[in-house]
Amino acid sequence: MNSSVEILDQGMVRARWRLISFVELMKPELTGLSVLTSLCGFYLATISAFDFWLFLSTGIGTLLVGGGAGALNQYVERDYDAMMRRTERRPLPAGRVSPAEVLWFGIILSLAGIVLLALGANLLTGFLATLTITTYLFLYTPLKRITPSATLLGGIPGALPPMMGWAAARNEISLPSVMLFAILFFWQIPHFHSLAWVYRKDYARAGFKMLTVLDDDGTRTSRQILMCAGALLPVSTGLTLLGVTGYIYFIGAAILGIAFLIHGLLFAKASGDVSAPSIAKSNLYSRRMFSASLLYLPALMFLMAVDRV
Repeated sequence: MNSSVEILDQGMVRARWRLISFVELMKPELTGLSVLTSLCGFYLATISAFDFWLFLSTGIGTLLVGGGAGALNQYVERDYDAMMRRTERRPLPAGRVSPAEVLWFGIILSLAGIVLLALGANLLTGFLATLTITTYLFLYTPLKRITPSATLLGGIPGALPPMMGWAAARNEISLPSVMLFAILFFWQIPHFHSLAWVYRKDYARAGFKMLTVLDDDGTRTSRQILMCAGALLPVSTGLTLLGVTGYIYFIGAAILGIAFLIHGLLFAKASGDVSAPSIAKSNLYSRRMFSASLLYLPALMFLMAVDRV
């Protein structure tokens, strides 16, 4: 009897770990952010009665597309993930799932998400979802090992979810949705570069041609961070000028944008020197920049939601 219970317990433990592994394959942090921005775009675009079922379909579809893309990305980069300390414990490098399982899991999720968005919302949203997956997998992912410009190109699929949400609600791509795309695009560069600066040795070990790998003193990295953080100010406050949000949002977006830019300036001030104290300081401000980026976007989305016109 005891042996039967033990076997049952062991089976439940294995099942739980497999479930956790498949959730990890979906990159829940990034996918959750994509869902948040997509639903924010949907909410901002809604001008008549709120369609809860369309809202739900948009969220689930975005979740499936984001999760599928995350799984397929890990399938493609499984050998490189094993070379980096930051990613060596992911399900594939750790041997918790097989490559074939991950491949089919990613394909099924991706196709299910595209179909749900195309049929549950409209063909335009389904097309944008397809564009998100294809640019992420066939443009950004392979180019990471070829050129540092891959990060900028990778900003395209990362910035499409709010446009998908807008398209789901209105079946159109208009200037406000382009502005939402721009906000996500310009936010991603400081967000990613600040993380990539801390883990630049990891990326170098795996052979990725990230800007932070090729930029010894952080000068070029800080320049891109400052340019994109600076661009966030006009594009984020521009939503009020387009009549999408009110002036409470405008003031809040300006404050958030200035605070975000200050973090970029602190990182830039610490860069330009390869001495040990300067590198330690740049690492510190890079981590603070990354933390600020995690706070900035949800706070901005919250302001959009509460002060929508």
